Amino acid sequence: MKSTRSANRELRLSQTTVWRVLKRRLVYKPYHLQLVQAPRPNDKVKRVEFFDRMLKNMEDELFLPRVIFSDEATFHLSGKVNKHNVRIWGLQNPHATLEHVRNSPKVNVFCAISLTKVYGPFFFDENTVTGVTYLRMLQNWLLPQMNGDSGDYIFQQDGAKPHWHLNVRRFLDESLPQRWIGRMGNEDLARQFWPPRSPDLTPCEFFLWGFVKDAVYVPPLPTNLNHLRNRITAAVNSVTQDICHRVWDEFSYRLDVIRAAGGGHIEHL
Repeated sequence: MKSTRSANRELRLSQTTVWRVLKRRLVYKPYHLQLVQAPRPNDKVKRVEFFDRMLKNMEDELFLPRVIFSDEATFHLSGKVNKHNVRIWGLQNPHATLEHVRNSPKVNVFCAISLTKVYGPFFFDENTVTGVTYLRMLQNWLLPQMNGDSGDYIFQQDGAKPHWHLNVRRFLDESLPQRWIGRMGNEDLARQFWPPRSPDLTPCEFFLWGFVKDAVYVPPLPTNLNHLRNRITAAVNSVTQDICHRVWDEFSYRLDVIRAAGGGHIEHL
């Protein structure tokens, strides 16, 4: 679990030599870290059902371009686990777990992404996002912007606890009947349900947050929360319309892969 750079400094060998020893002599392979949510027994079935419903909706070519995906993320001042740069070398996948410190100062951030732009970032003042604070953000910040851009969109949210708040769902039923996607009750007026534990399907998860964190956590690292907020804002504002279009192509591709995988997680893509 030591980096090749650390090994080449300690052994006084070139990094290329270390790679050759690991790959050719020891026949080791580098295993990437994957941050995944543990699936439950019925999750795959629900994900396949979601795909079938989405496929039916996408028969209308105007459906997917109307969807606006959303999500929250927590940015810690201490940094992050960089799953792109961490490797574990071995003969077999060790399925190792790395713990990450979560008690450093942090900011909770909300963004929504459409085919043409990113809404945000919105910074919650509270350390914990609740149904009340989430609803206030929807009412006073997000929906006024989306309504100003278009009167014909479909809003997506995942099944996080604040999103499941009764007043949040009631507000969406009244403001966007048959025009929202998310965790839903029998009486809700959602367009369709969102499958549980499916971050690999959310553009904010499989693209935006990684894109932003790669721009935020570069030396010299942020030294205070204001500096952290400024970096997050700059990174979000750098997302272009062309990038958004490519993200939408990736979403369509992921739907196909999930179908082929029988509803299994595809974070490794």
